[in-house]
Parts: sequence; structure tokens; C-alpha cells
Amino acid sequence: MKKLLIIAALLVAASSSAQEALWSRVDIKSPEINADGTVTFRYHAPKAVKVTVSGDFLPKQKVETPHGTFDIPGVAELKEGEHGVWEYTTESKVAPDMYTYTFNVDGDNVIDKNNMWVNRDIASLTSAFIVPGGRADLYTIQDVPHGTVSKVWYESAAAGFDRRLSVYTPAGYEKNRKQRYPVVYILHGMGGDEEAWIEQGRAVQILDNLIAQGKARPMIAVFTNGNISQEAAPGENSTGYIHPTGRLPQTMEGTFETSFPEIVNFIDANYRTMAKKQSRAICGLSMGGFHTLYISMNNPDMFDYSGMFSAAIGVSDTSISPIYQDFDQKLERYFSRNPSLLWIGCGKTDFLYKANVDFIAKLEENSYPHEYYENEDGHIWRNWRIYLTEFLPLLFR
Repeated sequence: MKKLLIIAALLVAASSSAQEALWSRVDIKSPEINADGTVTFRYHAPKAVKVTVSGDFLPKQKVETPHGTFDIPGVAELKEGEHGVWEYTTESKVAPDMYTYTFNVDGDNVIDKNNMWVNRDIASLTSAFIVPGGRADLYTIQDVPHGTVSKVWYESAAAGFDRRLSVYTPAGYEKNRKQRYPVVYILHGMGGDEEAWIEQGRAVQILDNLIAQGKARPMIAVFTNGNISQEAAPGENSTGYIHPTGRLPQTMEGTFETSFPEIVNFIDANYRTMAKKQSRAICGLSMGGFHTLYISMNNPDMFDYSGMFSAAIGVSDTSISPIYQDFDQKLERYFSRNPSLLWIGCGKTDFLYKANVDFIAKLEENSYPHEYYENEDGHIWRNWRIYLTEFLPLLFR
């Protein structure tokens, strides 16, 4: 009986604590998009000495690195107001786009605890918000027919275990049982996984909206996991809740690129695809752009459309895999098959800008057809979302 009374007392205490936290919580709206287009950020830290916010909505800062000068997100100080609430309002209107940010409270980087929209990039968490308007409306859920995202597992002979994909099927796929669809394979960057383009790239919303607007054909989209040593995203595989890392074993050493046909074969066998070169596209960012290049060159009859977003290009040691060897000969063979599109996008301050410009010079020297999209900013998701919105409408026309 005494034991039961102790347990009951503990439960009451826990319940009271939870209710106290609920009712005593300071009601804070952050971020708040104001009528004049500025954005206000707030953080409750009554004992803090200094609070700052850092994000890609602020003017960039220049930083010197061994690889040159690059842009990093700006930083702004919050001012403490009543009840320990710190506040910062941008000096000018924030342009329509999707942005990410973090707070720094006395030296500790933290997410905005009043903003439930949180993104994971490898092992970093950032808070996010969208200023509506223009291209940014493609990143939001609109009143349009929506596709379906499924998590599916395929048997990988190359890896020696089952691996996971995220697969988007367009609105109407379940009803139109006789209709077949083209497929785009969308690849992430280093440290990413099959969730990256969906969570940070807003690829599902982009597909839904472009298809609904008639700017892109209805298509299946396959989001792969380019880390061949990994079953699935962290927390979604047999290793449990491990700490994510940027560079995993067998990263960019040829196995994933060599094994890619097994993914294509799985999708063709399990979905109503148009299983031919003219109805397949592949694209990717950074490491995914690297994978796109070598998968396309080594399988010139598999993809008619290829997109490289801020792509890594060269290989320091081609001996690690035959797939990286005979680059010029494979590039010539690739273009001899007359692909419909090789599309390249890169920002002027991207640390891979020179590699991309040099690659384009090689293409132009050999009169290889391509499209190039150059804009500002660097190696960031803002650019990659733009590139996807530019690339998708060009497919399967």
C-alpha cells in the first residue's frame, strides 16, 4: 500500500509539473512575418547575457578559407525586452523564399523553440520559415491535387542488404491504373539520404505544384540514398538512433554509381513506368551531381535527361573504380547517343564554381550541347530548390 501511495504521489507531481509548464509558458510568436515584409524573431531566455540569430535571410558574411573566399550566413543581435523575451526585426523586407536559421544563446546554438518547423541537415538542426510569393509558393502546400510518398525497400546485391528509397507518385496514380509515367531520379548531397530532398528541398511540394500548373508532366520521382553502406536514413535503419555523419564508408568510390541499374530495374518492375531512355531523367546536388554525371556517362542508354546542381566533377584517384576511368571517351560516347538534355546549375560563390565552369569549357570545346544556369549564392539549399524548379519543366516534352 505504501509503495502504491509513493507511485501515485510521483504521478501527481509529474502531472502537476507538466501542467505548470503548459500554463506558465510565455506565449511567443516566432518568426512573425510582418505586414511591411520584415520578419521578427523572438526567443525567451530571461537569464541570458547575449542572444543572436544567424540565417540565410541576413546579409552574407565573407570568410577566408584555404579554398578561397566564401559566403556564410549573417548574424544579428536580439535585444532583451519584457519578461526575458529577446527580439530582432529585420532592417528591410525579406524577399519571398524559404529560409533557415538558428539562435545562439550565450555561446550555444539552439533552434527556435517556438517554431515547430525544424529541418535536419546531416547532424545539424535548423528552424525554417517561408516568406510567400513568387517561386516560394512552389515550396508550400497549395490547394491542388497531391501525390503520394512511399518508403520502399529494395534488395541490393551490391550492398548485400536491403536499402530504402522514397518514391513519389503523382496525383491520380492510384486511380489511373492503365496509365504509365516517366521517372526522375533525384539524388542528394554528401551526408544526406532519401529524406533530404523531401524535407529540405521541398521536392514533393514542387512536384505537386508544377504538375498542377501544367508546367511539368505528371511523373514518378525516386529519392535514393547515395550512401551505399547505409540501409536508410539515420534512425530508420537497423543501427538505430546513431549520430549522423557527413562522410560514410564507400562514399564516392564507385559502388553506388555502378549499382544504380538495380534501382532502375526495381522501379520498373514495381511501378507503372515508361521503361525506356526517353522517359527517364536523373539529377542531383553536390555529391548527387557527381553521381549523376558518372551514372549517366557509364549508362548512356539509360537516361535522356541529366541535371547537375552544384556538382562535384573530378576524381582525385580514378583507380578506385573503373566507373571513373576513361572520362573523355565516356563523355564522347554519352553525347553520341544524343541525350535530350544535360542541364548544369551553379552559384557564383559556390566552392565548386570553378570545377563547374571548367567542365562547361570542356563541353563547349567539344561542341557538346548543354544548358547552363548561373545565379548568385553558393552551396546552399536555396539554390538547389531553384535548380529543381528550373529542371523539372524541361523533362519529357
